[in-house]
Amino acid sequence: MKMIFIPFCAALVTSAFFSSLSVAEEAKNLDQLLQMIERSKRTETADYKARQAEFNASKNQQARLLKQAQATRLREEQRSDRLEQSIRDNEQLIAGLRKQLDKRLGSLKELFGHLTGAAGDIRESLTQSIVSAQIPGRTEFLNELIDKMSSDTRLPSIEDIEQLWFEQQREMVESGRIVKFQRSVTLASGDQQEMEVVRVGTYNLLADGMYLEFSPQTGSVSELPRQPASGHQSSAADLQSVASGFTKVGLDPTGPLGGGLLRALINTPTLKERWEFGGIVGLVITAVFAVAIILALWRFVVLMMMSSGVNAQLKSTVPNPKNPLGRVLQVAANNPKLDPESLELKLHEAVLKERPGIESGLNLLKIIAMVAPLLGLLGTVTGMIITFQMITLFGAGDPKTMAGGISQALVTTVLGLVVAIPTVLMHTLVNGKAQRILHVLEEQSAGIVADSVEVR
Repeated sequence: MKMIFIPFCAALVTSAFFSSLSVAEEAKNLDQLLQMIERSKRTETADYKARQAEFNASKNQQARLLKQAQATRLREEQRSDRLEQSIRDNEQLIAGLRKQLDKRLGSLKELFGHLTGAAGDIRESLTQSIVSAQIPGRTEFLNELIDKMSSDTRLPSIEDIEQLWFEQQREMVESGRIVKFQRSVTLASGDQQEMEVVRVGTYNLLADGMYLEFSPQTGSVSELPRQPASGHQSSAADLQSVASGFTKVGLDPTGPLGGGLLRALINTPTLKERWEFGGIVGLVITAVFAVAIILALWRFVVLMMMSSGVNAQLKSTVPNPKNPLGRVLQVAANNPKLDPESLELKLHEAVLKERPGIESGLNLLKIIAMVAPLLGLLGTVTGMIITFQMITLFGAGDPKTMAGGISQALVTTVLGLVVAIPTVLMHTLVNGKAQRILHVLEEQSAGIVADSVEVR
């Protein structure tokens, strides 16, 4: 029983091991199991031999490829040696040819060096010149000429050198001419328009009373975003409309691109823009100044009328109650029997009644003259606070961030002084008129009292 059990267990193990090769087939006895194991062994042996043959074939193929790679490497190394030798030979040949070229050129080499520098300067000048707006493409020839003079294989011809001289001479001639030509102009709105452009030498481009600018980078002509004053624009329009003779026109001779004078002129803020820099404080100062002007004009007119009435009363013996002097004289006429002391008090009272009407508004003018500089100082402090806030937020690297606060600080100070000085002058003028009238009233009152004393 034991001898039978052991082979049986081995058969079970073997059957489980090879179950993947005969899934659908089951052994019914030990003979079938033995046959199945033998068939599996034969199959594995055949597979092993096939894999071994495939490996040997692949090994041989790799060996052949390795030999081919080694042979290719050897050929390339040999080719590299030949090329390096050829490079060394060519360098020696080039060095000899350069020596030969330098020897044959002689002083021409120094000449070409000067011509190269001159061509570079002329190219830069022509690129920036507004003449290129009328005659484009002048720098292409100069680029080719510079390449020729800098090359070891090409040389400039006499015609090329003469062309360089011609371009320089033409630029000199064009700088003294005023010409008209048709050109596409970019307007401030962004639209393109074909216009008649007037070129005044190498200084300015004009069209329809507008000043234009030329961009060397793009070769375009565009309207200046901000034009000079209307007087300059009208003279530019006059120049475009005439065909001969002399015409006054504003030009900027400081540069071919309009120069610094024109840019400074158009970038200078107007009075209105300077006033707007003052902000809210500037508006308050302006409102106060308007009140001062209206008040001063009103009081001046009133005092002029009073002065005219007083002067007329001085020439008349009949009191007229429509003027201050007439009302004072009417008091004396209504009290002819009073003693001099009482009459003096009556007249003094009458003059005191007239004083408020005569001096009305003068104190307000004086207050405005005193408050205006203080308002300017308030704007200065406010502007400096804004400046320090900008420095805190954005730092002090960009001056533009601080320009608004500094402008307000300075403009409000100027506005305060501009308001205070005329207000003081107006107060002085109006106060002088009022004091003259009061002086006449007091003088006439004293005269009446003196006459009353003499009579008694």
